Amino acid sequence: MKKLKLALMVVMTMVLAGTFTSCKKDEKIVEVEKEVVKEVPEETAYSRYLNAVVSNVKAEKKNDKAILLVAFGSTWEQAFDAFDETIAAYKAAFAGYDVFLSYSSAICINRAAAGENGVTRNYYAPSYWLSAFANKDIQYKEIVVQSLQVIPGEEYTRVINYIKDFANNANGDLDDDYLSGVTLKLGVPLLQDKDTDVPNVAAELHKLYGDKAATDIVAFMGHGNPDSYDTYKANVRYTELEAALQAKSTNYFVGTVDMMENFKTQVYDRMVAAGKNNQKVWLHPLMSINGDHGHNDMAGDDLPEDLDPENYTFAELQALANEEGEVEDTSWKNYFGADGSGFSCDDDTIIPLGLLELPTIRQIWMNHTQDAIDGDPLDYYHSKNPEP
Repeated sequence: MKKLKLALMVVMTMVLAGTFTSCKKDEKIVEVEKEVVKEVPEETAYSRYLNAVVSNVKAEKKNDKAILLVAFGSTWEQAFDAFDETIAAYKAAFAGYDVFLSYSSAICINRAAAGENGVTRNYYAPSYWLSAFANKDIQYKEIVVQSLQVIPGEEYTRVINYIKDFANNANGDLDDDYLSGVTLKLGVPLLQDKDTDVPNVAAELHKLYGDKAATDIVAFMGHGNPDSYDTYKANVRYTELEAALQAKSTNYFVGTVDMMENFKTQVYDRMVAAGKNNQKVWLHPLMSINGDHGHNDMAGDDLPEDLDPENYTFAELQALANEEGEVEDTSWKNYFGADGSGFSCDDDTIIPLGLLELPTIRQIWMNHTQDAIDGDPLDYYHSKNPEP
């Protein structure tokens, strides 16, 4: 009996010893694993975004040349659809190129990714796409960057700077040998050239809306740059376009949401000075897409909060003009359609189409892409800056 008890005690001792040894071993493993985790650097937002873009490009790569379309951006589903249509049109027209699209606006990138208007999309900044194009497993031989801006202003300058930073390996993380051999090309904005682009765009818009301009006002709302950001004096393209359109019909007008002396109030003054009155006013975005500005600044129900939305007059709106002559917090629709304006404008006179949704206008951008492909490689120190 004593021998049996002794044997059992020995067995229990061995089991317990094994258990303790096992626990200690596990603890050591956990400690080692913790040490390994600590040694792995935390993933940054930059690396996460770049990895996502690299994965996207690897999955889509079919050619050794790429076109990167660069838009300011938007969060509206209509804009997403317009961009999808544009990518499809580019793929059909440029069969030897892979086609991608990026946003230059950080706020649009973030809001689109957050699904601000109900649809989530990931559009990354051009720097991520260009870096992905240089990835050792990708390395496109030719990269064409196409600006989807309307005028060659502030946002176009940002596009040029993205290319310069890429070509100069600004972050020091790209292969200099690859950069020395890659061919870079740049497609210019829609209204780059005053002698060709302006009359061409005017001609195509008149083909589309000449029937309306025969009797009614057709007013285009562009974005424009504030005076302090009027890079290359690009705002002049709006006045040049209005002149080119008015050569076809005096019922065309072109204004902006951000260009000094070309707000909706000044457009109205030009209408009255030209003897226009008692006409419908059709409103159309003069932007690549019909996004926030088109839906709200142009066609929204915005009014100054002090006014009764059911009972306000044009005189009341005019009285609220600021020192720059603009009536803020008021949509173009409500301004031109206000009682006493002398015009009529409402939901039925809105043309809710961005320029990329007009195939003949989109083709002008595509012509610029073809011109870039056919031209010399980009001298990014003397990029395609327009003449005033």
